[in-house]
Amino acid sequence: MSMAVIGMIVGMALGFAGYFGGFGAFLLVAALGAVGFVVGRFLQGDLELGDFFRPRDEQQR
Repeated sequence: MSMAVIGMIVGMALGFAGYFGGFGAFLLVAALGAVGFVVGRFLQGDLELGDFFRPRDEQQR
């Protein structure tokens, strides 16, 4: 499935949640979608758990 189709599906889900459930449901669907995205990337092997806890390099100012 292409990224455009996935983006369209996510947009439609957020639109339905916002229309039928209000702004709170919109935020809940958006937050759970973000969590699902991160977990999916982690399970696919694109992210490692250490990426979230590794200190930043101070020379990147």
